[in-house]
Amino acid sequence: MNIPAHPAVLRASLFPDGRLASADAPLLALQREAGGDLGTPIAVPQIAAIIRLSQRLGVTISRPVVAAAERGDIDMWVRARPEGSGMALSVIDWRERSPAAMPTDPAARESDIAALAEGWIWQIDTQLRFQMILAGDDVHGALPADAPVPGTPFSAFFDLRSDKEGDMAMLRGLAQRRAFRDQLAALVGDDTHLFRLSAFPLFDMAGQLIGYRGAALPVEQAVVAPFRSESAVTLYPADFSKRLDRSLRQPLGRIIANADTIGAQLDGPLRPDYADYAQDIASAGRHLMALVDDLADLQAIDRPDFSVVAEEVDLADLGRRAAGLLGVKALDRQISILAPETDCAVNAIGEFRRILQILVNLVGNAVRYSSEGSTVRIVTEQGHGEARIMVIDQGAGIEPADRERIFEKFERLGRDDASGSGLGLYISRRLARAMGGDIRIGGEAGEGARFILSLPALG
Repeated sequence: MNIPAHPAVLRASLFPDGRLASADAPLLALQREAGGDLGTPIAVPQIAAIIRLSQRLGVTISRPVVAAAERGDIDMWVRARPEGSGMALSVIDWRERSPAAMPTDPAARESDIAALAEGWIWQIDTQLRFQMILAGDDVHGALPADAPVPGTPFSAFFDLRSDKEGDMAMLRGLAQRRAFRDQLAALVGDDTHLFRLSAFPLFDMAGQLIGYRGAALPVEQAVVAPFRSESAVTLYPADFSKRLDRSLRQPLGRIIANADTIGAQLDGPLRPDYADYAQDIASAGRHLMALVDDLADLQAIDRPDFSVVAEEVDLADLGRRAAGLLGVKALDRQISILAPETDCAVNAIGEFRRILQILVNLVGNAVRYSSEGSTVRIVTEQGHGEARIMVIDQGAGIEPADRERIFEKFERLGRDDASGSGLGLYISRRLARAMGGDIRIGGEAGEGARFILSLPALG
């Protein structure tokens, strides 16, 4: 696909009533393709949602967006800002790409299922933890001596290997909730034993994905020989972000974009329950996209060469920004977020976007696990060469015995709700420590949680 050259920043402006007043040519073309034009409301649902949020909060909102166009997908970073009585829109990093190819051959799906006839059988839940391990009937299907036990993370037992094109069948299957086959994997810490993994998705009566059931077929030593130890890749290889983009973000982006379009009823009215279904699909897609982002962050921070930028930041300002980003979510649960006053400033050294990422995670957790009608406070302080910002909620709190365990990978303290990946606090603490700071938990048990982010003070 020929990608036309565009200015580094694309701009548009909106009238006070939300109608498009002006737009650079690529944005106007996208608006028209979505069924709008100059003088009509923004017709791209994802961009319209950002504008509405910025209008409601009265602050600048910046978000990544994937828009589905006839010629392919468009990745962009959209920034909406109140300007006078109207709105100003800026778009950077406009990237066009062909849509991800989707398998359409029914025979391929049948072969996925047929591939499960051999090997030892395993089953995992949606958190990628083993639920069941059984020996197969064939002579090659004997379980390894150190077979995983239920509850073991999948990534603690198998290291995935990519194919010749750098792709992973399992990741693509998980993204599309489809069967997969011939995913090559080695035992963690043992490159001499390879397996070919195949599996199919499991759904409950309501159509919700509940896990995967599959088989692991040992690969003969003659097949293993061509692979060198340095060719093995873990679940988080060096170019994992590129593979995530191709295998997960692209199909998820199209699912979200199409569901938003259906839910917005741009092509005509729908039955209310159908529109609700579309919004549920879009919401679930965004949840999965957040998990993908967690995996990308996990891959980045676990690399030996990971580093952060040292710059002057104002923790109070970052606290106000995090409160603004989560204001709508808090209002939905009738929770008040008390941010630092506008005249408050606490200067520190760290990376702006990483600190904001940490605070959004901490405040988001506080909103998620606090009772309705409660208050979440964001408080700053400074002393002894440290700048600190605290997120304090009125929830059940965290027992002292759990205050270190909660920062471990995939740890959710037994919560069975579907939200979250169990990676947010692990990633947040790693980021804080990379900036020369830390995250710890204070407060008394039963008095709500108090998460304290400390960073080197400026000067």
